[in-house]
Amino acid sequence: MKEKTILFDLDGTLIDSTDAILESFHAAFEAFGKQIPPHETIKAQIGHPLDVMFATLGAPKDQIDCYVEAYKMHYRQISCQKTVLLPQAAKAVHLASQHAKLGIVTTKTAKYSIELLEHMGIMKYFEVLVGREDVTYPKPHPEPILKAILKLQSDKNKCWMIGDTPMDILAAKDAGIHAAAVKCGYADEATLSSLTDHVYENAFKAVQFISVS
Repeated sequence: MKEKTILFDLDGTLIDSTDAILESFHAAFEAFGKQIPPHETIKAQIGHPLDVMFATLGAPKDQIDCYVEAYKMHYRQISCQKTVLLPQAAKAVHLASQHAKLGIVTTKTAKYSIELLEHMGIMKYFEVLVGREDVTYPKPHPEPILKAILKLQSDKNKCWMIGDTPMDILAAKDAGIHAAAVKCGYADEATLSSLTDHVYENAFKAVQFISVS
């Protein structure tokens, strides 16, 4: 019986889908004849739900849903071919599965996330995946994490969330579980260090620590 539970974020934690994300934002803004925001501006928003990202990036409020749909139409065509596992991510998942029940908590659409992880051959290690459409309030709200914990019937005291953005860490804290941050994603080390003492190079290093803690 595995007593521990490890929940993973996706983008910037296990996978790098930056190219697919940027290209899909391009497609959405071009579809409506709008100027495409700079790459760095888009990347700074990764981790937030799509509707929040588009609002922040200047899409008209009354057309947000249309922009999101245009994004998704393009993303579903290119996501598998333009997404890769981050270095040592597969090793992280393999090691974690030996010591803990595993789940994914992401603001990506669950359907596409499952397709990606199946394409990469690691979906079989996860007992639950909570995506944007599964909750009312996405990270940094604790709802997605609490939903994953409930499905896994896990002890909060033995649960960890591994993620690369403040949203992951804040959601974990508000859900009452441990949080570990990774530097291989979209937030800088100083920001992550201000939120948790557990900051690691990547998911594998984080899992190594959790496995012996």
